[in-house]
Amino acid sequence: MKKTVVIYGSSTGTCENIAERIAAKLGAEVLNVQDLNANVVDANDNLILGTSTWGAGELQDDWYDGVKVLKAANLTGKTIALFGCGDAESYSDTFVGGMGELYDAVKDSGARVIGAVDTDGYTFDDSSAVVDGKFVGLALDDVNEDDKTDARIEGWVAAISPSL
Repeated sequence: MKKTVVIYGSSTGTCENIAERIAAKLGAEVLNVQDLNANVVDANDNLILGTSTWGAGELQDDWYDGVKVLKAANLTGKTIALFGCGDAESYSDTFVGGMGELYDAVKDSGARVIGAVDTDGYTFDDSSAVVDGKFVGLALDDVNEDDKTDARIEGWVAAISPSL
């Protein structure tokens, strides 16, 4: 596996915990998005980006500066995978919308975005993170479906690992 970093934005610790679990499975470094800079982007071939979702499907606050770093960087030739945390029960119309915002920030960057996940098995009404019938990355509802989190992480990591 090429040099990989898992970068997260977390307000309550849930997304941080998920990032640490993903990083452990990949043997990758984990980094708070507050520490993201051009040097981090340049030093890594693979960027695994994760955010929780707030408000009406918005990014976690620290990601707004992180997105600026990503947009200013040369992402051509890099591989990006996304994961998002959300609450599909209370916010079923904006489930993991923050992940959709991350996707919008990198989709035209020259990077290869991998890790789309089928929406089967999820209960939600709408999500900006669904493109062509699939989530743009790993969608997790650790609030209401924590019993599915481990299996979803395991399956996703197994699916993206050959491309990293």
